[in-house]
Amino acid sequence: MFIEPDIKGQRRGWIEVICGSMFSGKTEELIRRLKRAKIANLKTEIFKPAIDIRYDEIKIISHDESVIQSTPIDNSQTILLLAQGADVIGIDEAQFFDDELPNVCDELALRGVRVIVAGLDMDFTGKPFGQIPFILAKADYITKLHAICMKCGNIANYSYRKVPNDDKVMLGAKDLYEPRCRQCFNKED
Repeated sequence: MFIEPDIKGQRRGWIEVICGSMFSGKTEELIRRLKRAKIANLKTEIFKPAIDIRYDEIKIISHDESVIQSTPIDNSQTILLLAQGADVIGIDEAQFFDDELPNVCDELALRGVRVIVAGLDMDFTGKPFGQIPFILAKADYITKLHAICMKCGNIANYSYRKVPNDDKVMLGAKDLYEPRCRQCFNKED
């Protein structure tokens, strides 16, 4: 998808959401889309929450080790300041951002920017996570990705937490979480 001018010659922006469980390839797909935008000579800016330092403090790194430079930020309003002149904005781990992120995405799209948001749509309890449901409601395009259930091999759309901890946000990877299908997620271990 490329930014096309509308009838008046102004760019049309939109919001794309890439969502799903952990290990479904969300970040990998975000990186793929951003690299394609760069190949098309579009100016891109990529943001991630500053709290996400699992693989790197600055770079976005997918589980399959695809890498792209990003800007870590603490507040979604900062995106509006740092996105000046960008054609495409990428936002990773959107579930960890503040309540203003849906409005920031909307504002960018109204400015003619293509906004690509990636994040978990459900938390470890199977409930909607952070601002993703609100961004999904505003999205023009939605891609729901699935992982493979670690218990039975079916498609998985739940992130099962393997350790006892009730904190809503607990950053981790394969040591703390695994993808599960609906049936295996809801079975007692």
